[in-house]
Amino acid sequence: MIREMQAGDIGRVMEIWLKENTEAHRFIDVQYWKGHFEMVREMLPQAEVYVNQDSGCVNGFIGLNGGYIEGIFVSGNAQSRGIGRQLMEHAKRLRGQLSLSVYQKNESAIRFYRREGFRIERTGVDEETGEPEFTMVWMRKAAQR
Repeated sequence: MIREMQAGDIGRVMEIWLKENTEAHRFIDVQYWKGHFEMVREMLPQAEVYVNQDSGCVNGFIGLNGGYIEGIFVSGNAQSRGIGRQLMEHAKRLRGQLSLSVYQKNESAIRFYRREGFRIERTGVDEETGEPEFTMVWMRKAAQR
């Protein structure tokens, strides 16, 4: 079930955020993520965040800022069960166009986004980490007449 994040979810959401960032981005020092932990924890309750909950446990989430996906994360033990796709489909139902940034070294995420219909729009470098990244975009197809 996908629903809006509630105040009581923040601990679990942050646990997923830290663990999955450090796992997916092994090319970035873990201290970078730990150094941003409190800032993200303070910002999340004001953001548009949707969680996937199964059997009472939050196992993934997606954060939106307008049409920009700030992040999509699925707990390691819940990955490859369609949760990321469910979260992405929820975001697509809410927006006609989505964009995101992804590190070029995060090949599994890039494959996932391509399967979801995103295309690379431009390349750049993340100013904070110095890592090369892609900006990827998805647009809803116009209705057939």
